[in-house]
Amino acid sequence: MSNRSVVRIAYEKKQKRKGLLIAGLSSLLVLAALIVLVPLAPGWEKVQKSFFDGEILVSTFPSLLKAFLLDIAIFLWSLPAIAILGLLVALARDQKSPSMFPLRAASILYTDIFRGVPVILTIFLIGFGIPGLGLQRPWNSPYLWGSVALVLTYSAYVAEIIRSGIESVHESQRAAGQSLGLSSTDTMRYVVLPQALRRVVPANMNMLVALQKDVALLSFIGPVEILRQAGVHKSLLANFTPYVGAALIFLAVTVPATRYADYLLAKQHRERS
Repeated sequence: MSNRSVVRIAYEKKQKRKGLLIAGLSSLLVLAALIVLVPLAPGWEKVQKSFFDGEILVSTFPSLLKAFLLDIAIFLWSLPAIAILGLLVALARDQKSPSMFPLRAASILYTDIFRGVPVILTIFLIGFGIPGLGLQRPWNSPYLWGSVALVLTYSAYVAEIIRSGIESVHESQRAAGQSLGLSSTDTMRYVVLPQALRRVVPANMNMLVALQKDVALLSFIGPVEILRQAGVHKSLLANFTPYVGAALIFLAVTVPATRYADYLLAKQHRERS
């Protein structure tokens, strides 16, 4: 390694340490200011009693955690359906043959609709509309149709993410596969798709984090998950602390997942660089 490279690496390490030190000091100053200034606000005592009651937090936390298991269950059974449907829609949008135009048009229409309508409206329309047809159990369950609404919405987003990954693979890769005698289907399966899916892992991780949070929206159509359970406690105790407990539970799950997605994105960037 040349002397110039050694000097450059040493300088970059020094700048990185300096940046971390400045970031740490500024964060400490902001935190200290919040700790000092917020309690000086005129309404702090009322806010503290309404949102940060330790006894209520301890007493309601176990039931909130139990209700959160339903959120996890809905998340887990929706996830495979989102992955499969999103992949199929992405592949349909990638069809170039004129005979496949109706399939491609249908996939475009699907993504436009479910990306354009807010997820809460989709949940209301499907969660209340389909059971309103008078279906018998279990086909009128809000758990079922709420999950379907999430699957339809998130599959549209995942499909676009996968499609962007497919389009990021250079056309020479397809040409190389076909030059080896692979059909268009095999080229997509063995050459293009593995590269595309690997490239979109960080973006899809962020979608998983968003899905985990949006499962709470199903509380508006009936399921007693963590948000609904927090609302029950709030009504019984006339206190908003259970919502703070629910937020802490969500943070305990989503923050590590978000940091892992950032790690994957940074790793991918380093590999490309």
